[in-house]
Amino acid sequence: MNRFEYTNGHCMPNEKTLRRDNNIRLYDGEVRTNFEGGELTITTHRLIYRTSNVCFSLSLSLIIYFEEEYPGPLFFTRSPKIKLHLTEPPRDKQPGPLDNSLHSYVKLSFKNGLSPAFVENLSEVIHNRLWEIIPLSIGVSPSSVQGSNSNMLRNPPPIKPRTGIIGIERNLKEQQRATDESINVAFQDLRKLMGMAKDMVNISRTISAKIRERQGDITEDETVRFKSYLMSLGIDDPVTRDAYKSSNEYYKQLGRQLAEILEEPIKEVGGMMALTDVYCRVNRARGLELLSPEDLLHACKQLSDLNLSIMLRTFDSGVMVIQSVSHNDVEVADAVSQLIKDRGSITATELAQSEGISVVLACERLFMTEKYGKACRDDSIEALRFYPNLFLEEE
Repeated sequence: MNRFEYTNGHCMPNEKTLRRDNNIRLYDGEVRTNFEGGELTITTHRLIYRTSNVCFSLSLSLIIYFEEEYPGPLFFTRSPKIKLHLTEPPRDKQPGPLDNSLHSYVKLSFKNGLSPAFVENLSEVIHNRLWEIIPLSIGVSPSSVQGSNSNMLRNPPPIKPRTGIIGIERNLKEQQRATDESINVAFQDLRKLMGMAKDMVNISRTISAKIRERQGDITEDETVRFKSYLMSLGIDDPVTRDAYKSSNEYYKQLGRQLAEILEEPIKEVGGMMALTDVYCRVNRARGLELLSPEDLLHACKQLSDLNLSIMLRTFDSGVMVIQSVSHNDVEVADAVSQLIKDRGSITATELAQSEGISVVLACERLFMTEKYGKACRDDSIEALRFYPNLFLEEE
């Protein structure tokens, strides 16, 4: 409070009033003063506080920054406040309501509620530092002011008020707005990409037709290589839901397409592929027409009824895989048993690395080999390791 000076309440030359608020109490630091119910005026140069008995002002140049304080949910009777952090009072300071104070800040308590417009006005006038740009003395010529403050007009000091919870919420809303704009731009780019993808599909159809027409001019190896490039790019005609009237027909057609896409890759990995790996591979091949996990599962359940080259299988552990119809568990068990004999013992991780399959499928193969009596397990702290079943071996 020792930064305030008595005044007559009138604006000085070149000083302009920005807004007025009523029913405001003053605090010296955290100490409540007797100045309550007063009127607070923001000008281009000062904060003027007026009651029926007294009037005094605070120069805006003494405010370092301000922050908002709002009562918590348990304090319904408290009022929102503005906390003004102040510099030391100048040596030529005029007398005021309190000449000695231990606090470097004051508080303004708003009994009628704190208006966002008040915060905006106060923040703007402090940021623009109008008291440095607009002189209060009539004797100073505008040209001299313009020359001495031209740099200030072009680049005012970037003073930003510190705010409380409400200020943080404003910043979050501003960040959310910027994020929404970025997402809108991204979706515009995505639409352009989808349009280009359709053009690529048309181009691929045209080239494929020319390849079929000119089999004599293009070797078989070149044809196979070109088709593999198209498949790696995912450029094909994916089955979509909107092309079929019923979900059942959609799942059947999707199942047939899955068989076309997965038949060769499943053979390459030993006749079996985990459903999670199938989901990733199929969506990569479909490009922008992504499948949901539910649609993929429903389509896989149709594979057996359609008599295709692959089928859905669920192990006792609950692991779901897509395997070739020609897959033979006995042959797989024999191969794993022979590998165990050659190495002496093996874990699921070692089998996965050896066969180029996932650890989950490696575990299922070892369990299946054990089920056929061709391996024994040793479950220790180190790992779950499988050994040859010597009980079935002749001496």
